[in-house]
Amino acid sequence: MLDHTVKRIDGAEEELSSHLGKVVLIVNVASYCGNTPQYRGLQSLYEKYRERGLVILGFPSNDFGAQEPGTDEEIAEFCSSNYGVTFPMYSKVQVKGGGITPLYQELTQTPPGGEVTWNFQKFFIDREGRLAAMFAPRTQPESVEVTQKIEELLG
Repeated sequence: MLDHTVKRIDGAEEELSSHLGKVVLIVNVASYCGNTPQYRGLQSLYEKYRERGLVILGFPSNDFGAQEPGTDEEIAEFCSSNYGVTFPMYSKVQVKGGGITPLYQELTQTPPGGEVTWNFQKFFIDREGRLAAMFAPRTQPESVEVTQKIEELLG
């Protein structure tokens, strides 16, 4: 799952394989969505679990309701100033349709993944780089289901 090169929100290229050995939570995010307050929960999870090996990767997407219209610079500023986001953020991508980015193509075609249905869908990658779980967009980051999965994957 992590055999992809992606562009960080600051424009630098990154090999996702650099996160092998960690538990990775990949989330498609948007600034103007009813789920946008989930940034707080994601940041809280990152602060709580990053020392144990959790990394959260935010991928802005404008695929649902045009709820992420900004540039990478505007998105970075929004996340930082409104939610104090310090987890890694990446350049805007497509998570569905003909222009789907290769990472999301793999996430959606590999069980237990599936089609991205809205902003803030959550995909967990285990320490070996395998897709381990997917949670629906409305599932809150700090929900029992998500925190139990984090604890299980962190071991």
